[in-house]
Amino acid sequence: MQKHRTRVVCMALMALALAALGLAGSAQAKLTGEFTRFGNCEYKNLTVKKCIVSTTESGEVVLGNKKVPIEKPVVLQGGYGKAGENGFGQFFGATNGITLSKAPQNVPGGLLGIVPEASSPALVKALIKFFLENKLTGVNSTLELAKPASEIWVSENNLAGEAEVALKLPVQIRLENPFLGKNCLVGSSTSPIKWELTTGTTAPPAPNTPIKGSSGFFEILEEGTILRSKGAKLVDNSWSAPKATGCGGILSFLVSPIINSQLGTTTAGHNTAILNNTVYIASRFAVNENNELNP
Repeated sequence: MQKHRTRVVCMALMALALAALGLAGSAQAKLTGEFTRFGNCEYKNLTVKKCIVSTTESGEVVLGNKKVPIEKPVVLQGGYGKAGENGFGQFFGATNGITLSKAPQNVPGGLLGIVPEASSPALVKALIKFFLENKLTGVNSTLELAKPASEIWVSENNLAGEAEVALKLPVQIRLENPFLGKNCLVGSSTSPIKWELTTGTTAPPAPNTPIKGSSGFFEILEEGTILRSKGAKLVDNSWSAPKATGCGGILSFLVSPIINSQLGTTTAGHNTAILNNTVYIASRFAVNENNELNP
């Protein structure tokens, strides 16, 4: 069954690669139908081979003692080049500058980090949320790129084949609150969190245990020129994270240690990223041709 699905996936990806070639046309994109989602891909750049839009619709990020559910969609968009000897294609950022969208997620328990038990009465949950997750005491967690888009790497074969690393993503996590300020960061451009996400099975250090991703269910759109994967699950629970810095503005030397105390241990084996995605991939040539047909 697995071999059959992998064979079908490879045939679908080959169909994308053989999509009709298009010549350079007007600078203004006039994409139609399902192609409109690729408007921010550098599809006129001959080095780009595929355009991709991946929307994380749910999942969670566990950083030490903190678990943050993904409730607002996060979009990764752009393109990627031909795979090199290492099996990865280099990423090309979105033309509008928003390669990874910023979607603030609510941190359960806010500043104090008090989270009620799942079995707690609904009234208790509501009161804790009201007092600890309001505009003053609530905390938002926003995932951001920590490096240029060119340092993202994609393995098309691993993404489809549920094996090894499919997406290398350097990120940082911004924690925001009136008290914490806007520069409270876990990770940075000089010390990023390095996610190596897989649709296969992880092999993390203890105390984490292996978790399983999924390539999802594949569909072919626009007469075989767009591949859609619904239910794709990208996971990594082997990553480490640096200490939080910049929390509390001028009082960072006092506040950052408090935040790190709340986070607890963030070395490898204590963190998890689970991203449930819908992924769209199209040949650059197919996207360009669609634009040419709509001058």
